[in-house]
Amino acid sequence: MDRIEHYHDWLRDAHAMEKQAESMLESMVSRIDNYPDVRARIEQHVSETKQQIAKLEEILDRNNISRSVIKDSMSKMAAFGQSIGGMFPSDEIIKGSISGYVFEQFEIACYTSLLAAAKHAGDTASVPAIESILNEEKAMAEWLINHIPQTTEQFLLRSETDGVEAKK
Repeated sequence: MDRIEHYHDWLRDAHAMEKQAESMLESMVSRIDNYPDVRARIEQHVSETKQQIAKLEEILDRNNISRSVIKDSMSKMAAFGQSIGGMFPSDEIIKGSISGYVFEQFEIACYTSLLAAAKHAGDTASVPAIESILNEEKAMAEWLINHIPQTTEQFLLRSETDGVEAKK
């Protein structure tokens, strides 16, 4: 494979990753009942993720790159499995916040690499879109890490109160 083929493959991976993120975030936001600030920020990121998917599809189309139906389908199945697994722990909101932060860091690393690949492949037209997506992922990761202590404190208080649901 040459640099352009790698770049194109990584664009397909990014598209599948965002489809997975969309499924996971929508599932997570549908279950958050008692943490309105977390729910609102995730709802905002769902909207950002949908816009990111559209940007990636524009890049794929501009470069005449076919989308990987298999990768997209596998990513959606993985997201479904993760969302089902997240429903059962008694500390779902905490596990979700931590795993969300980890996933954001993974996306940051992927987009950092993809940005370098775009430049190396000569796709300068896509650089601003990739930089924009990277900045949104960094902002989400920053928000999550800054709110994990607060969410944890809320969870602990709720879990110590009789008759109050804490997990979600």
